[in-house]
Amino acid sequence: MIKNFKGKTAVLTGAGSGFGLECARLAALRGMNVVLLDIQQDALESAQAELESMGVRTLARKVDVSKSTEMESLARDVREEFGAPHFVFNNAGVGAGGLIWENSIQDWEWVLGVNLWGVINGVRCFTPMMLEAAKTDAEYEGHIVNTASMAGLLTPPNMGIYNVSKHAVVSLTETLYQDLRLVTDQISASVLCPYFVPTGISKSERNRSSDLPPAEPTPSQRISQAMTDKAVGSGKVSAADVAQKVFDGIATDLFYIFSHPKALGNVASRMEAILSIQNPPDPFAERPEIGKELRAALRS
Repeated sequence: MIKNFKGKTAVLTGAGSGFGLECARLAALRGMNVVLLDIQQDALESAQAELESMGVRTLARKVDVSKSTEMESLARDVREEFGAPHFVFNNAGVGAGGLIWENSIQDWEWVLGVNLWGVINGVRCFTPMMLEAAKTDAEYEGHIVNTASMAGLLTPPNMGIYNVSKHAVVSLTETLYQDLRLVTDQISASVLCPYFVPTGISKSERNRSSDLPPAEPTPSQRISQAMTDKAVGSGKVSAADVAQKVFDGIATDLFYIFSHPKALGNVASRMEAILSIQNPPDPFAERPEIGKELRAALRS
């Protein structure tokens, strides 16, 4: 929980667009120092220029969050420049779809590298620093927010590689929350589980590392991309709306932060099936036309 943001420091990954940029803007409006991390140089420079024009003390770095050495170096720079951060937003993410057996090793390494190892590296690099600050300052307040997804609580088909990465982030963050509760009352954690929100993640191939080149998309991957684009494009909740929910969650120590609480009906159905030892329910029960369209496309 953070009650007073003014003068404190926020570190945000994926800060060049989407939730990262919108949270950086809110941090700036609250008088925070802002550390911007992104893999896309032009987006990073644009975000930095915007925040500096607001008079915000800003540090911007092009960082691949999947690389532990780059994150460790960045953490040292943050500590030297600002001391321990107060708000860490492990938010960088990429999307990928298709039938789970069709994803290449490069696909798995790319998605898990950013979506999971990016969070692991953020937690590993900054939590000890924050705990040290809490021990030396009884007034210190810290909060870590990790971006997962509703796909971290559900198992929609044709999205397996993404589901796996986001389920891992939910588990990691729940454990982080419990671990922090054992050792301090000054630092807490939240997991952000957005549904379909326009952020740019559906175009994340633009930032894919040349070390992990994509193969020619399979039919199921092209179908997944088209359906995701359609769902994201029709979304009525904006990235700015979600950023406000993140800051509200930090201020009230709310662990689960949702962009679309109405989607929790699907989560309840999944949990009920587990508790009653039933097979997984139809993920399209509330929107059967989507399931019908997907099956027809994949079987054609």
